[in-house]
Amino acid sequence: MDQQLEACQKVVEMGREMLAINLTVGTWGNISCRVPGKDYVAITPSGMSYDALVPEDIVILGLSGIIISGTRKPSIELPLHLAIYNAREDVQAIVHTHSPYATAMAVARKEIPGAVEDMVQIVGGNVRVSEYALPGTELLAFNTLKALEGRNAVLLANHGMIGVGRNLDEAFRVCQVVEKSAQVVLFARLMGGAVELSEEDIEGMRNFYLKDYGQR
Repeated sequence: MDQQLEACQKVVEMGREMLAINLTVGTWGNISCRVPGKDYVAITPSGMSYDALVPEDIVILGLSGIIISGTRKPSIELPLHLAIYNAREDVQAIVHTHSPYATAMAVARKEIPGAVEDMVQIVGGNVRVSEYALPGTELLAFNTLKALEGRNAVLLANHGMIGVGRNLDEAFRVCQVVEKSAQVVLFARLMGGAVELSEEDIEGMRNFYLKDYGQR
């Protein structure tokens, strides 16, 4: 399969899964990934139902924002996605969700502390909250990049969350782990508070995840 078409198909599949497991509702949120071997990005269209998307609905753009192929209007958060790709060569995919527990933390403007082992492994530490900016703006992109530094996830104030990864599967898994961790932290606070892991332990677990976790 052509790599461009394969990227579009993968974005469609992730969109359906995101909707199916309640990481968003309706048409909100967005998904993108780099096209292997090219300076292109495949991104979901604006305001279309994930369960009705087909690969032809996905928009392919250059890293400057010029449309390469596709007839749909790209996601309103295109500037945010492009800013991340242009700043972070390690990021191959981005998933933006409106999941309930992570969004609750974003609305409260409370970071998710580095207290859950699987989260610090895949994210790299705590999940910070970016300063508020309106959706679709360059300021939102700037604020998000600042809070995302050294991390694979960020909470968007009063909005939702962003997960990034080395591929779409990892970016999606980041969103799942962060959502679960937000729920765990909220429950822990009902019992007196979440106990954060030490920076040394976080660094050790992050390195283990990057170098030794899973099949090689």
